[in-house]
Amino acid sequence: MNRFNWQRAVIKVGSALIAPEGNECSGRYLLSLARFITASREAGKEIILVSSGSVAAGRSKVKIRHNASIAEKQAMAAIGQNLMMANWQRFFDFPCAQVLLTADDLRDRTRYVNIKNTLREILNHNALPIVNENDTVAVNELKVGDNDNLGAYTALVAQADTLIICSDIDGLFTADPRKDASATLIPQVDKIDSTIYGLAGGAGTAIGTGGMRTKIEAADKCTSSGIQTLIVNGRKGETFDALLEGKVPGTLFNASSTPASARRLWLTHTLKTAGRIEVDSGAKEALVRKGASLLPTGIVDVTGLFEQGDAVEVVCQGEVIAKGLCLYNAKDLTLIKGKKSKEIASVLGYETTDVAIHRDDMVLYS
Repeated sequence: MNRFNWQRAVIKVGSALIAPEGNECSGRYLLSLARFITASREAGKEIILVSSGSVAAGRSKVKIRHNASIAEKQAMAAIGQNLMMANWQRFFDFPCAQVLLTADDLRDRTRYVNIKNTLREILNHNALPIVNENDTVAVNELKVGDNDNLGAYTALVAQADTLIICSDIDGLFTADPRKDASATLIPQVDKIDSTIYGLAGGAGTAIGTGGMRTKIEAADKCTSSGIQTLIVNGRKGETFDALLEGKVPGTLFNASSTPASARRLWLTHTLKTAGRIEVDSGAKEALVRKGASLLPTGIVDVTGLFEQGDAVEVVCQGEVIAKGLCLYNAKDLTLIKGKKSKEIASVLGYETTDVAIHRDDMVLYS
């Protein structure tokens, strides 16, 4: 088996594992995964779950005698979401936090930043984030492969170093092992190309919406951004025993760059600078020497008409020392520049973060 190291992982779990009968949640395949999550957290690692299953969990509660319409699937999702969360919570003695997203949430700059901050705070408070597609409103997202790609987007926004996709087969094979007895497992993929995509088949089960192709799409998104991706069999308890030992009992897609360099390239070259923040020498020292976040108290001037989540330059005495995503718009930042954290709420009139730019969202040049 290949070996791997990780610190923050997103684990994607499909409907076939959560609701194997197709109409209610079950713990049949989840106990081993829950033990892995608990043991990993105790070892100081961080985990975010992306969980399918709300529609399947609510299916038995919406009585129909025909193929479900979109509205009926949304009703199933609305009912099933609570059932799915309750099913997860029973495995843990720490809190689970529900995070419902749509593709539009991840495309919108401001909401993207808010998602990142929310996930960060949930982890900081030792809760387990459980992300799912908001199927009650996202009509277009009720389609094949949605939550595989949602797992990839979640790994990106959470700045994870690993995506683990739990499937009902052992990984990527040279052919469909359910149809071809000669199919062999591919333990490692260093480059995702047309040949790898050619190995993907259609949807695997009638319950879930994802097939092997969407798992490869998810791996492609992550590995090109510095996030290693694993496809493993979530139905086997020994899968999670191996993962705890740092072994990959499936297919490992190696990252094509490091997470740090991928984020640096994205911040440095992709995002257009929308404004400038002038800081004092004390703030420069904290940023450059101590790796701290930028607080409003160290800001002396604000230039530009930027919005929350825009990229801005950080300048000290004419020297550009950093670039990062600002958590305030220019108007509010101008009001609180030079203020201490405890003064922010009284100035703005509402409670918010005491950080102007978080260190995770910043590239230093000095």
